[in-house]
Amino acid sequence: MIINLARRAHNHNWELDPIVRSLLDTDFYKLLMLQFIWKQFSSTTATFSLLNRDPSLRLADFISIGELHAQLEHVRGLRFHKSEIIWLAGNTFYGRRGIFEPAFLDWLEHGFHLSDYDLSVHDGQFSLSFHGPWTDTTLWEIYSLAILSELKSRIALKRLTELELDILYARAKARLWEKMERLRGVPGLRISDFGTRRRHSFLWQEYVVLAMGDVLGPGFIGTSNTYLAYKHDLEAIGTNAHELPMALAAMAASDEELRQSQYRLLELWQQTYQGELLILLPDTFGTTQFLQHAPDWVADWTGQRADSKDPELAGEEYIAWLESRGRDPRGKLFIASDSLDVDAILRLHATFAGQIRSGHTAIDFRRAADFADAGRWIPERRVRFSAGWGTLLTNDFRDCNPRGDVSFNPPHLVCKLQDAAGWPAVKLSDNPQKALGDPSEIERYQRIFGMEGVERRALPG
Repeated sequence: MIINLARRAHNHNWELDPIVRSLLDTDFYKLLMLQFIWKQFSSTTATFSLLNRDPSLRLADFISIGELHAQLEHVRGLRFHKSEIIWLAGNTFYGRRGIFEPAFLDWLEHGFHLSDYDLSVHDGQFSLSFHGPWTDTTLWEIYSLAILSELKSRIALKRLTELELDILYARAKARLWEKMERLRGVPGLRISDFGTRRRHSFLWQEYVVLAMGDVLGPGFIGTSNTYLAYKHDLEAIGTNAHELPMALAAMAASDEELRQSQYRLLELWQQTYQGELLILLPDTFGTTQFLQHAPDWVADWTGQRADSKDPELAGEEYIAWLESRGRDPRGKLFIASDSLDVDAILRLHATFAGQIRSGHTAIDFRRAADFADAGRWIPERRVRFSAGWGTLLTNDFRDCNPRGDVSFNPPHLVCKLQDAAGWPAVKLSDNPQKALGDPSEIERYQRIFGMEGVERRALPG
């Protein structure tokens, strides 16, 4: 598929072009979690709220509240199409058909609707929240972030001439090509697209995903974007996210129940998916404490995703934990997904999937050509490594603007669970910079879970 992105941006009536084209235009894990919530917590209420981690970016100063309202209303009016429901029912996900129950799909087609929202502006920032049944609010997270990210892009695009748009996209395509060139042909590489929520635009994400498939071949294993997986016959990637342990912790009745809630969630997840989709996300309240106190059966899960700890440290910690529990790490999956770009992906792949050696000296590989001499590649897989590549795959326009400003730099927005069943929700993470919640509640959670293994790391900028 070849799209003249510059001409489309210059001539298209953006005001009438919806950012979210389908309710499937969300991360696949959101649908898996929605089924879990529908099955286990159908009567629970929840609130999600937008947070701009970069207060210097005053979004409401250049994105009109009317434009944002129009896009949100468009999404509220969408419904799942029959063809989409048929695809969810009949497609194979992670080697299993029928992962979505017929009753859930019937509800999705005939009973699902998104909640209302509260939208206002305060000191140059949007105040945006969604409250209602948890089933009606959870999908708003990805839709709202994708809308705001693309609205930011559209405002910047409107300022450029058609020639400048040509230059912008030519530079972005060249950068994408350079990244793919470094990854092409790397033995055993596994990369998936995790970039929906902070993408430059839907069309650019689609362009990137198709380019990755063409260039990387089997090294590109799929996309978290369910609509793109549906539209282009790709593997849909994803399992669960921090929202679930945050909600169960919020509803805990005591400190001990709070500590155990992170494992109670795993029990409920196993029951819901009959022992499938078993990827741990242990950093919600700190990875180190999670692993130290985990019941032994947790080590039987398929793998782990690292989202806030230095991924090299997280991978080493996971391997050591598995070995201490008598499990062979070589059969497990380790997924890194926090602020990745090419250098980190290649370094992590070398660390966990094998080593390049020249004589007795290990060499950090920088490009696929380093593997040209097969004799230098010694497969020493320590764990099955996979990279979930997000913002810097689908929104890397840094320094591409011919006018030289930073208006195309990706925003640092999150839309997270604020409360569940009326109780405040908290996320600690392995990086205090990413902690979310009321300060007094954060302090209480830190006292209960401890701070071992937590390290302050700069957020991407």
